Amino acid sequence: MSIGIIIASHGEFAAGIHQSGSMIFGEQEKVQVVTFMPSEGPDDLYAKLNAAVDAFDADDEVLVLADLWSGSPFNQASRVAGENPDRKVVIITGLNLPMLIQAYTERMINASAGVEEVAANIIKEAKDGVKVLPEELQPAEATPVATATPAAPQGAIPPGTVIGDGKLKINLARIDSRLLHGQVATGWTPASKVDRIIVASDTVAKDELRKQLIKQAAPGNVKANVVPIKKLIEVSKDPRFGNTHALILFETPQEALEAIEGGLEIKELNVGSMAHSTGKTMVNNVLSMDKDDVATFEKLRDLGVKFDVRKVPNDSKKDLFELINKANVQ
Repeated sequence: MSIGIIIASHGEFAAGIHQSGSMIFGEQEKVQVVTFMPSEGPDDLYAKLNAAVDAFDADDEVLVLADLWSGSPFNQASRVAGENPDRKVVIITGLNLPMLIQAYTERMINASAGVEEVAANIIKEAKDGVKVLPEELQPAEATPVATATPAAPQGAIPPGTVIGDGKLKINLARIDSRLLHGQVATGWTPASKVDRIIVASDTVAKDELRKQLIKQAAPGNVKANVVPIKKLIEVSKDPRFGNTHALILFETPQEALEAIEGGLEIKELNVGSMAHSTGKTMVNNVLSMDKDDVATFEKLRDLGVKFDVRKVPNDSKKDLFELINKANVQ
């Protein structure tokens, strides 16, 4: 038994830091690089990660060094780990060069150490590697403060209780086949100023592993829930959610249409990502559609819904139907 290391990132970052590590520490065995490129979808990344794990010996433990908590490399690595409970997999995010070098060092000096022991020793070195010059700009380490004993739970809020104005605030509704990932967690969540992320999908709500991974990927101080479409409609009419500011994530436009036809009030949909599959036409570099998708967007338009086509908040808005017409979706 030994430890196989997977370096995973958005773009070529993983390949570059692997090369840097080799320059400093020399070439290493049992190291796999997984890059998630702009033209790829979650299933491509999932396949790459599975192939990387398969490249190691069957009894090897696996250490994944990923770039970003809640990003697609982390999410898909978590999925692979969840589907292989008999194999010990540890994932560390915040990938930097001190982290990688320490991983090589730990593996070399203690060949019998397990992946959990190695991971514990890596984290401090990775954090200590973040320094600043002039040194006086380095923040002082915070002194641990004793936390107060939490108050006893107050129990569930009784049905019918009106909180705030009794209306759920939908700060952003987005169609994204990847649902909750790095661009949503680090870009759209702070930009839309929400305190709750609601993934609305009948399919995902039945998948315990995907539900767990989505909740795990939520950014700090923001709760994430996965609910069926019917439950989302009920929540939108429940006065107990009057102080909730939500980001709603739909996997498909069909699910968004079902929710809106069921009474969910959405004036604008952010169209962010629709994965390519057989029979679909690429509308731009992140949106792929077929005739059924186009018909669904036409129904949404007829219901008065406007569309904001942006992958990330800093993108300029695009006209959805102009893109569709240019692509000549079949």
